[in-house]
Amino acid sequence: MLSTLDRWFHISARGSTIPREIIAGLTVFGAMAYIVAVNPSILSAAGLDRHDMVMTTIAGAVAGTLLMALWARLPIALAPAMSSNVLFAQVVVQQAHVNPRTAFTVVLFSGLCFTALSLSQIRQRIIRGFPPSIVLGIQVALGAFIARIGLTTGGIAVPTAQGLTFGSLSDPSVLLSLAGVLLCAVLVVLRVPAGLLLAISTLTVAGLFIHTDKGAITTLPAHALDWPHYPTNLFLPFDFAGFFSHLGLLIPITLYFLISDFFDATATMMSVAHRAGLDGTPEKPALDHRAFASDGAASIIGASLGTCTVSAYVESLAGVEAGGRTGLSALVVALLFAVSSVFWPLITAIPAIATAPVLILVGLNMLGSLHRVADNPSDAIPPLTMLLIAGVTGNFMLSLSCGLLLYTGLALVLRDFKRLTPIVLGLDVAFVFYMVLQSHMGG
Repeated sequence: MLSTLDRWFHISARGSTIPREIIAGLTVFGAMAYIVAVNPSILSAAGLDRHDMVMTTIAGAVAGTLLMALWARLPIALAPAMSSNVLFAQVVVQQAHVNPRTAFTVVLFSGLCFTALSLSQIRQRIIRGFPPSIVLGIQVALGAFIARIGLTTGGIAVPTAQGLTFGSLSDPSVLLSLAGVLLCAVLVVLRVPAGLLLAISTLTVAGLFIHTDKGAITTLPAHALDWPHYPTNLFLPFDFAGFFSHLGLLIPITLYFLISDFFDATATMMSVAHRAGLDGTPEKPALDHRAFASDGAASIIGASLGTCTVSAYVESLAGVEAGGRTGLSALVVALLFAVSSVFWPLITAIPAIATAPVLILVGLNMLGSLHRVADNPSDAIPPLTMLLIAGVTGNFMLSLSCGLLLYTGLALVLRDFKRLTPIVLGLDVAFVFYMVLQSHMGG
């Protein structure tokens, strides 16, 4: 059995071990288990039953991650995307007054286009067409982005009208977050096995005994189990007549879904593969048609199961930092999501503060790529700009758009026209279109 797992997932070939892969999977699940509670909360604003959304969230995460684990065999976990769920509930349903079934049809058509691009050579050509400075920018910008998530969810950085400010040191939750960062740093420096998972567990338990004005940081649910039931009424929840009768409104929204999810997921997968040392070769890249088709098909599966777009999660990087290199770690994540269909009340007791320090450390490790920034200003300015925008605004797509457009502008000014390849110019058009759509949607 163990030798079969080793051969199927190429565990030894990638310099990993089965225990390390299991620990990596546990770490990723601990870092992204919040989606079981957060996604249903957001989608319930669209008039959907919260408990139904818990089940469809879990079903989407299990299906998408299993595809990536067993077919692409990469350490990438998938779940309903946080950007898509907000757009689905707040913009499409609440603001545009589109009924949820029509909104699911929007997600479906976006996913179909996404999958078509993934099955073709277009997505691989786009990846190969990203300039090296923009690839570096993606890595450091994602590092800043994920570290910012950790800082804000842990209360260390607090969003205000003037920007981010430091959290109050009189708040016990902030002190626990800071202690968690120190704990994670010590465990990483000492190379403690399963260090990040140990940190999540320690902070969760500590939260039981630390109280704020709202009560204990870690709150145990009234019951640990909840018998699962899949809402069959949300299987294939599409309203094609409603979609085609509102084409003028829904086509721009569909394109917004497509562009946002396409580049967000692509950048995440690139960074996870690079961080795991799975760049492959131009002839045989690690991110091949199986990886892209798995990611694309997951977006269709999400809509078909009654949730928003299922996409690659940046928290997969936590598993890579824990040693994950193969699809076995993703398989562990999928199995844990399946188990959470019974234990989800208990799993959602993990407070955001327990996972925030892990995200901060993962982000800081990704910023280690800054030593590769070129001395040449024309190559250095775009990635540094992407880093700054992602860290300050928390909008990775905006940072990617600005970085690539800045790269193009500098090439034009310097008359370095060989940099302006068809892929770069095509990406410029796509990102300008994305920014226009975002401005019209109040993004």
